[in-house]
Amino acid sequence: MANDAVLTTDITDKSSSLVPPDPRRWLALAVIAVAQLMVVLDGTIVNIALPSAQRALDISTVDRQWIVTAYTLTFGGLLLLGGRVADYFGRKRAFLIGLLGFAGASALGGAAVNAETLFAARALQGLFGALLAPAALSLITVTFTEPKERAKAFGVFGGISGGGAAIGLLAGGVLTEYADWRWCLLVNIPIAILAFAAAVPLVRESRATGDTRYDIPGAVLATAGQVALVYGFTKAATDGWSSGVTIAWLTSAVVLLAAFLFWEARTAHPLLPLRVLFDRDRGASYLVSVLLGAGMLGMFLFMTFYLQQTMGWSALKSGVAYMPFSGGIIAAAVIASRLLPRTGPKVLMSVGGVLATASMVWLTRLDLDSSYAVSILPAFIGMSLGMGLVFVPMSSLALAGIADHDAGVASAMVNTTQQVGGSLGTALLNTIFTTAVAGYITDHATEAGSPLTQAHAAIHGYNVAFIASAVLMAVATAVVILMVRNNAGDRPPSGAEAAPAHFG
Repeated sequence: MANDAVLTTDITDKSSSLVPPDPRRWLALAVIAVAQLMVVLDGTIVNIALPSAQRALDISTVDRQWIVTAYTLTFGGLLLLGGRVADYFGRKRAFLIGLLGFAGASALGGAAVNAETLFAARALQGLFGALLAPAALSLITVTFTEPKERAKAFGVFGGISGGGAAIGLLAGGVLTEYADWRWCLLVNIPIAILAFAAAVPLVRESRATGDTRYDIPGAVLATAGQVALVYGFTKAATDGWSSGVTIAWLTSAVVLLAAFLFWEARTAHPLLPLRVLFDRDRGASYLVSVLLGAGMLGMFLFMTFYLQQTMGWSALKSGVAYMPFSGGIIAAAVIASRLLPRTGPKVLMSVGGVLATASMVWLTRLDLDSSYAVSILPAFIGMSLGMGLVFVPMSSLALAGIADHDAGVASAMVNTTQQVGGSLGTALLNTIFTTAVAGYITDHATEAGSPLTQAHAAIHGYNVAFIASAVLMAVATAVVILMVRNNAGDRPPSGAEAAPAHFG
């Protein structure tokens, strides 16, 4: 479950102010909102379907995280490039290609007969999602040129993003329970086809002018470095942290990511201008985004398996169990939006970080017969409120004092860092879980074959993973306290407005 801020691109079309408002702009918004709903649904629906997909395709515990990370890696790694491609290739054209590509990738995933096919399909979904998401938001920006109407449009878009996450949880439970886990992917096909058919006559084409060169080497280096890092974490679960294979992959990741920074500092058309990172508050917001994305997405992975495999709940009941989380994060986002002008980002982010960390620590108390009302629900509510208090000011902080020409990439980086954090966190925490389970079974070798011992080993693994998640969130909170300045919110962006919050 992705919990992130939707990017916004820097729209600088000089002709936009000369073009009369599109008379069909609200119908176009409905089409764009449907496409956004599809992307949001995909994250939460698939989250509920994970245990069923793992069983059906005989995916190992070590490799199951690729169902999540194959998507988040390509989506996060290519999002900045996708936004630039959409701006210069044509936003409507990119939107339409993204829809068809996402539908095709979903069809491939729904028909998967083995783990490799499913992983490849999820990676393709991420690739086309990285084209679709920035194109959709860019289209809203150029379609609604009047500030009040644009604010309403962003409100609709943000509402779809927040509400869609909750719908996805319920839909994932219903489809997995009464149809098949494959429909959690196949459901994207009719949605994409309908959106495509409606977008062709309703959505206007637009594109930015100027230099159209793309930083392909930067995108390749960044994505390859992230893949190498995730694969290194995965190999650590099977071969150990000190094995030559693990060290080789982790070393490759460091080299590739260092090469990415080296390239970005020297190319004339960087995918990520390093000046965007060097602002103290903005850099802190991105680091917090990575750490919280890692901790939260890892938590969702293990809670889904705990609910369905340890507690024996159905997919539908598991989806309903997440509803308080979705409601809490939306409510906290509304509260944070109203308090932010008065308190500034540091206070809200600090309180939210402490609340989220404490809630994660609360989950480390889970055992075989834990009560949902006592052991899980309070943690869900506390964490959702904490995350909502962090994400809204974090998005604002990322755009504080930013120049016009960097506003798009600065906002996009909030989404990108959260996806990257989720990828790395899911892989790392899954490795920690696997290692903890193996260690527990080794320590109880005489009873290793007992189902009860296996169950206790899984509980031990969950608790260790939750401790690691709590550490990640605690570090994120420390970054806020130590790095974010009290007056950080007093520097309004000079360019594009902040993107609406997206919680998935």
